[in-house]
Amino acid sequence: MKNYDYHHLNHVKEQQTSKRTLWMTLLITLFFTIVEIVGGLLSHSLALLSDSAHMISDVFALGLSMTAIYMATRKPNQKYTFGFLRFEVIASFLNGLALAVIAIGIFIEGINRMIHPQDINLPLMLFIASIGLIVNIVLTFLLSRSMKEEENLNIKSALWHFIGDLLSSVGIVVSAALIYFTGYHVFDPLISMIIAAIIFTGGARIIRESYLILMESVPDKFDLETIRRDIGAVEGVEDVHEMHLWTVSTDHHSLTAHVFIQKDTQSFEIIAAINQMLKEKYGIHHSTIQMEHPAIHDHGEYGKQFLLP
Repeated sequence: MKNYDYHHLNHVKEQQTSKRTLWMTLLITLFFTIVEIVGGLLSHSLALLSDSAHMISDVFALGLSMTAIYMATRKPNQKYTFGFLRFEVIASFLNGLALAVIAIGIFIEGINRMIHPQDINLPLMLFIASIGLIVNIVLTFLLSRSMKEEENLNIKSALWHFIGDLLSSVGIVVSAALIYFTGYHVFDPLISMIIAAIIFTGGARIIRESYLILMESVPDKFDLETIRRDIGAVEGVEDVHEMHLWTVSTDHHSLTAHVFIQKDTQSFEIIAAINQMLKEKYGIHHSTIQMEHPAIHDHGEYGKQFLLP
């Protein structure tokens, strides 16, 4: 069978910085997750166990993020004409859901621990929390630096996981100090519940952002009506309609529009002018413009207003 070239341009991503960062982060996270689970069980600290549960979600999130980065390098084909870039958004959505579910679980367990308090091994809890604080500071720094070099919703969702971990580590240290000086063990579940609320907020934000992309909504950075006016201002364009603008993956946007032009106008020149304007003014490199004339392409009552008397 003949192998057709569909000329799909730039529907792949090579993210070497993100790839290296994620591998390093994944290995460190996996090791410390095991340490924290053992420490949480031995010390009977909910704060440590809740943080270890969050660390498990981090391993899951990083695994998804790694998969998405490798999928993004696969070229488009006859079935997946945009390549596999959208998997980045799907992974982010799942990561956001994981954050939200874990936060709810920690909150429920916190209420249970308030009703049925347990003794806590403070020295062990504080020792592991201090190591966790250092680890999470390093990992948050690595992911933040990677975000600056390569914008990626996937990395952003992973970063939120580690911001949650960093807050958890700080919370554990604070709760250990409060329990030591006051003797009230209620601080352990209380601080865990506060951290859970923060984690849930980050998860909800990631869910919303990825949901909007999956629903192919107009990205917040663009004003559709302003772009429509700018296309309409191109010489030879009479009207712009049936316009759509959506995000395929982070920083990869597509636009389609139908435009009415005068019957004897050179449509190729208008298309070139519109595409150039979209690239230079809005950074939109993937656009499909369909040229139409109301006398040829029937648009009912709407099209009649553009017919010359």
